Amino acid sequence: MTHRFANPLLAEPARAMPRHVGIIGAGSIGPDIGYYLKSALPTLKLTLVDLAQPALDAALARFRGYADKAVARGKMKAQEAEGVLRDVHGTTDYDAIAGCDWVLEAATENLALKRRIFADVEKRVADDAIITSNTSSLPAARIFSELRNPRRATVTHFFAPAWRNPAVEVIDWERVDAGLVEHLRRFFCETGKLPLVTADAPCFMLDRIFDNWCNESALLLDRASAAQVDTVASDYVHAGPFFVLNLAHGNPIIVETNTLQADEEGEHYRPASIFGSVERWLTVAPGKSVPVEAETAAAVRDRLLGVLFSQSVDILDRGIGEPADLDLGCRIALGFREGPLALMRSLGEAEGARVLERFVAERPGMPQPRRALGEYQRFERHVLVDDVADVKVITLRRPEALNALHDEMTDEILDVIRRHEDDPAVAGFVVVGYGTRAFCAGADIGRFPSMLGDARAAAQYARDCSRLLVHLDAMRKPVVAALNGMALGGGFELAMRCHALVAVRGASMQLPEVTLGIVPGIGAMVVPYRRWPRAAEVFHAMLRKGERLGAERAHELGIVDALAADYRELIGCAVERVHALAQRMPRITEGAVEVPGFGERVERASNGTVLSATTIGLIEKAVREAAAAPTLAQALEVGYASFGASACTAAAREGIAAFGERRSPDFGRTG
Repeated sequence: MTHRFANPLLAEPARAMPRHVGIIGAGSIGPDIGYYLKSALPTLKLTLVDLAQPALDAALARFRGYADKAVARGKMKAQEAEGVLRDVHGTTDYDAIAGCDWVLEAATENLALKRRIFADVEKRVADDAIITSNTSSLPAARIFSELRNPRRATVTHFFAPAWRNPAVEVIDWERVDAGLVEHLRRFFCETGKLPLVTADAPCFMLDRIFDNWCNESALLLDRASAAQVDTVASDYVHAGPFFVLNLAHGNPIIVETNTLQADEEGEHYRPASIFGSVERWLTVAPGKSVPVEAETAAAVRDRLLGVLFSQSVDILDRGIGEPADLDLGCRIALGFREGPLALMRSLGEAEGARVLERFVAERPGMPQPRRALGEYQRFERHVLVDDVADVKVITLRRPEALNALHDEMTDEILDVIRRHEDDPAVAGFVVVGYGTRAFCAGADIGRFPSMLGDARAAAQYARDCSRLLVHLDAMRKPVVAALNGMALGGGFELAMRCHALVAVRGASMQLPEVTLGIVPGIGAMVVPYRRWPRAAEVFHAMLRKGERLGAERAHELGIVDALAADYRELIGCAVERVHALAQRMPRITEGAVEVPGFGERVERASNGTVLSATTIGLIEKAVREAAAAPTLAQALEVGYASFGASACTAAAREGIAAFGERRSPDFGRTG
């Protein structure tokens, strides 16, 4: 039995990266999947197969359009775009897939058609070639039942737009090779996707949420208009159900999927009849609204929340998906502002129960919870926990925010450590980021904007945000930071409080707070000078100019203890460091330390941005005072107070405002 790590990148690679992928179907989503694959693997050979040459021509034109737009927006260099476009072929000849090591079908949702396609595919590809379908609803057991070798086949369900939306469901069905599921999880994670494993139920996990959310919206049209439903729904999603249906031409999809669910699970899933008579809905765009009477709004809200909660508890009760995946997938794939379980928690158990009771009364047959609602909340939302030998590996998983810290993630990390730090079977901990781009891209701004102008509140905020870091300082078991990508701001401050750092080659560290007109308040002006005094000049530049420090240079300076070639090797290095530190835990210097002078005046960041002289002055003052402090605790208090002082400056107000407005700050007028 293949062991399943929560973090797919911890698994040993079972297959090489694909060299030749074939996609059957050049309609809407097939080319988008192809563009994602070529963007992630530019040397890949990609063959698009379709019965209609015009569809192939349009698909290749779409590739060129995507690449040109990426270059125009500065997201891709022209040379990279040419690599993405190279070796992409469109054909009406099925024989062109003969050399593929992965064939992915993205044709119409028709079971008989899909079976014919896969019969043709299996005749042409090698016995070890992977075969997957992009179906959004049809169970894998039905699609692949007639294959000679179904173990190498499963569903990989992408979400639109597939070249950009990270979510992809990987279906774990009864006859698939468990090693293939793990390979696909690892492949998707390594190429920037968010793989979510689900059971082989009709519509899997996320479409059960989306399709029934839309169907329930249509059933509400006897008491509210489409525009009113979308207005109420905007409290919970970025775009209302009817707006999304218009955008995706989704009416036929809801009819197909809910008919399937009704045939399988009961008439209460039968699609609303109005879907057969309406092509486009009269509704409002995101951010717009129409008047809705309070009583109508309450009825619509209860029904929408009711179907959301009913489907969610059913998914968990039947083991269709995992709770953290459900919440994360709903946010990333479907555009919910909060995951359904987080939303249920915020409403409270009593209100959640009321909503469900009303919903089931209005919609007999719909699933009810099999447990107390509080039982559905017992899971980690933002971290994954794995065992590698006798070490607990904690993976920060907020891919939509490059694994940035916020209060709930901080508390989850701390809770995992507290649960296991006194366990004699646990040697220590490794903290790593999810995916290959980021260890942790800093800390969410969170409540800080509301504290601008209040030095005491801002200083206390920094103190509160340090609760995990202060705990690390006092630990008796080692915690190693494994930098799998960028570590920015608070992410680097977390890493520097771990007892050792290891990094993949190409990883980087940066303290960009100065470019926001604030100072780093949870240790960066204190700890580096006590742990790595010979790198003081480097930290001066990082703090005052926002300079980036590469992992290779950090290794030369002794900040990073070991370099690794890839993620798997990185975890191995980190586990080795845990064992090496078990008998000699390092401690941050307690007494006063010397720091060199700051030298010439700094006016611009390393990227050329004009900086605030006030902010730089606060950084320099805090570094000097913290270095002179007789204890680490007192030095950290200097940092908290300096963060509070920075919150009262015009530079902080301008920097935070500019960040929120996605523009460059103007520190020329703030000083």
